[in-house]
Amino acid sequence: MPKTNPKTATPSQLPDPLRVPANLRIIEAEGPTDFRFLEAAADENAGDNAEKELRRFSMTAYTGGKLMLAGFAFPVIVDLSGLKVSAKSRPILRDHDASRIVGHTETLEVNAGSIKLAGVISGANDHAREVTASGDNGFPWQSSIGAIAQRIVFVDQGESVEVNGRKFSGPVYVARQSTLREVSFVALGADDQTIAQLIARHSPPSSSQIEAQPMEFEAWVEAQGFDPNTLTDQQSQSLRAMWSRSLTQADDESIDNATNPASNGTNADEAQVSASAATATATAQLPPNLAGQLRAQWLAEHRRITKITEICAGEFPEIQTQAVEEGWDATQTELAVLRASRPKAPPIHASRGVASARVLEAAVWLSAKIPEQECLRKFGEQTLDAADPIRAIKLRELVAECARLEGHDVPRVFGEGRATIDAGFATVSLPGILESVMNRTMLAAYEATPIAALQLCAIGSVSDFKEVTRYRLLGTGGFEKVSPSGELKAGALSEQAFKNRAETFGQYLMLTRNDIINDDLDAFLELPKQMGRSGAESIDDLFFSLFLSNPDNFFSGPNNNYLAGASTAFGPDSLTVAKTQFRKQKAGPGGKAKNQKPINVRPKYLVVPVELETEAELLMGSAQLMIDASGTATKIPVDNPHRNKYEVVSMPHLSDTVYSGASAKAWYLFADPALVPAFEIVFLNGRRTPVIERVDAAPNSLGMGFRSYIDFGVREQDPRGAVKVNGE
Repeated sequence: MPKTNPKTATPSQLPDPLRVPANLRIIEAEGPTDFRFLEAAADENAGDNAEKELRRFSMTAYTGGKLMLAGFAFPVIVDLSGLKVSAKSRPILRDHDASRIVGHTETLEVNAGSIKLAGVISGANDHAREVTASGDNGFPWQSSIGAIAQRIVFVDQGESVEVNGRKFSGPVYVARQSTLREVSFVALGADDQTIAQLIARHSPPSSSQIEAQPMEFEAWVEAQGFDPNTLTDQQSQSLRAMWSRSLTQADDESIDNATNPASNGTNADEAQVSASAATATATAQLPPNLAGQLRAQWLAEHRRITKITEICAGEFPEIQTQAVEEGWDATQTELAVLRASRPKAPPIHASRGVASARVLEAAVWLSAKIPEQECLRKFGEQTLDAADPIRAIKLRELVAECARLEGHDVPRVFGEGRATIDAGFATVSLPGILESVMNRTMLAAYEATPIAALQLCAIGSVSDFKEVTRYRLLGTGGFEKVSPSGELKAGALSEQAFKNRAETFGQYLMLTRNDIINDDLDAFLELPKQMGRSGAESIDDLFFSLFLSNPDNFFSGPNNNYLAGASTAFGPDSLTVAKTQFRKQKAGPGGKAKNQKPINVRPKYLVVPVELETEAELLMGSAQLMIDASGTATKIPVDNPHRNKYEVVSMPHLSDTVYSGASAKAWYLFADPALVPAFEIVFLNGRRTPVIERVDAAPNSLGMGFRSYIDFGVREQDPRGAVKVNGE
């Protein structure tokens, strides 16, 4: 199958950006940047027999840029602000091999743009001596980091993201949370033309040319998102059983698996991506004759899978999966399809377990009434077909099936439920499935809730919770006539400073034993929906609390953005006066300095309480105004100069007495916040949506905990961006 060109391919041809290794180890070689050996000093008073101190070194292990990793469709960036280092002393290895100890770090600094470290060659073996001796001879050792990523986000094409103090354009992946395990000396690292190594959950098969290093149990547990030090005995037992099965699986695979990645039942497109990555990694290290044999084997396997896919034509997914897994040829597959096409007697249904945790997750998504097109994009047609018969799954059944999937022997009859609930709570799959569907339902509720603050405020991003200062330049000069000598006069610029900071807002919920016994999944999923609505409402609540309190006399005469008096009641005449006041704002501070020129910014939003909403909409939509003439009842039609000039924004907060400064009569004009922002909202790392995470429940709680939070802040900015009309 030819490679897909991302620039010319249709959306259906592109690789699924979410189809990435769930748990991975990133090994990135940056080259000999800032690497050097430091000579050890001997004790001058100790005589000829004095032993030298240990040799030392320093290096820059990572520079915060893009990594091209096998298994990913697009570049990967490790977010250094989310990199966890469990201890300053980390192992220094040779080629990421735990049996080849070279030394350890003494200092390790992770800053906004790089990882820098220094340490000693403390290994008492040939590998340490070889590294030292080769370095003394001038060999350009390169450095490489080994890290496990727990959370990866995808930035699509056309979007951008700020990571490590730099701005990157999509499509890219960002490893938001990862853990640094070790640093290695490597002979040959990655550059812009090569692909860095990536070791997923199952290492490549071993041979005389390829060595596979199984992941240690603690590292494997961390890769699943757990802290090994906080596991209960039952959780530890379940996870260790799963880890042991993964090691057995890896040992049983042969060299053919490296060139036959589709043998696990994936479709042909997935096979092409996986096989290309495995072949590129393996054949680069093999002798030419063996590399040719592997390529031929892969090509034959790829043709076999493609033929099986054509025969099944999407109508027999179970036959297709079995044919790929068991190595059937085209003839055997055709016979199976023919037999399956015959008329069948009515089936006798028997209870059986669900195929996989992914099928269970898809069933819960369907049960939550998430649109099927979105479910299809996430899970694929084959998984969705398998999940469709159990789309009405309940909480009891979900808990029991998750327990059975991970080897727990739970009763077929739920009964009082203690054994089933205890086993389900100890699994890895149950919290993962619930966290997935809760995040999606919460996000849908958040996006469906209107947020007026996002219309009226500028949107900014901050990297931490410290107060930040924004500086905005004010043009206080202008073009002037050039003198006959051709001399240009210097323009004048001044600046204003505005402050802001992000804070965290959130709440906590529990999946309790009562919820499971009540067996109502729909009722439980109402909780993340409420969380989504609460997250959206918290933004408007913070904005209107600040806005209506008129901080630091934001709306005032000195700022030239406040109108009061009997003539300010809402109507066409007062709107004309307010618009004129808005348009006469000056470039200098205060908005009305006599020696400054106007900024010439038009209002965009007409902001009114709900009591004035209908009147404002009529004024904006009417083609003509009806005006009394000479105090008589006669009406004279005239053109409406305000028609469709402003976008009406009406919110109940403006007149609700819960908020200090609320009024049912006051109204406002706002500029486009992209031009002159009256207020600004900042989000931590630019994330505008809340998240849900699973957390350990308290020891006295019979349940599973989840927390939801969002990080943002609101602060007033430029008074020239809004005008308040008192309306009294």
